[in-house]
Amino acid sequence: MDSSFTFHWLGRRPYADVLDLQKRLLEARLEGAIGDTVLLVEHEPVITMGRGAKGENVLVDEAARARLGIDYVETGRGGDVTYHGPGQLVAYPVIDLRPDRCDVRKYVRSLAEVMIRLAKSHGIAAGYVQGFVGTWVFLDHPDRFEQEPAEDTLFARGGHAKLGKIGAIGVRLSRWVTMHGFAFNVSTDLREFGYIVPCGISEHPVASLAKLGVAHGSVEEIGKTLATKHFGDVFEVDVALADEAGTRAFLEAMAARPVPTANG
Repeated sequence: MDSSFTFHWLGRRPYADVLDLQKRLLEARLEGAIGDTVLLVEHEPVITMGRGAKGENVLVDEAARARLGIDYVETGRGGDVTYHGPGQLVAYPVIDLRPDRCDVRKYVRSLAEVMIRLAKSHGIAAGYVQGFVGTWVFLDHPDRFEQEPAEDTLFARGGHAKLGKIGAIGVRLSRWVTMHGFAFNVSTDLREFGYIVPCGISEHPVASLAKLGVAHGSVEEIGKTLATKHFGDVFEVDVALADEAGTRAFLEAMAARPVPTANG
């Protein structure tokens, strides 16, 4: 392996704060001031809107969101509307795809593969369907994934599989440096997704490890142990998890940088 990813576990943080951090990291990575970095985080409840989001896919108004304690952030990632909250592992790679990874479709597929392996580590067979970005499972037999029935169902070609989306993906690239990433549902309260039409898809529900009835560790444990390993295997890089002191120093250094206004 001739490259490496450094991971930072941030704990539970508001989405807007981590978005500002990503903007700083993007500029630092473009400047060569830092190496490839992946943030692992749980978010406070938030609804986020991607570049392709439709307003009607948010089913609660501002007053209701305030009562529920759910933030609302418009962002520059790809995709429609999604929800982040406690019990969900969110990974934000800020990595330079140059010189030999400059393929957006391959990058998105690689993020999906990390989540597929996270599911497999818990005895769940997840899969990916091109055109329906994310990671899917069969709700009635989560121990196996059948590609053709999944595609027939999602593309409405006569399939009637009971599918659930266990992981969502939304990315943005600037000069081949990445932002945003994926959200993998560990023990997320799936009722919260009822406040939106997740990713604009109303026909198929959201799934989680907990809802599928499998034993699992905390989001922190899964992020620090399994996610780091799977990223390394999928992207064929060495991985290093910063300790608390290293992450604290890293965040202090990034906080000293101004927040760019041209990316998001």
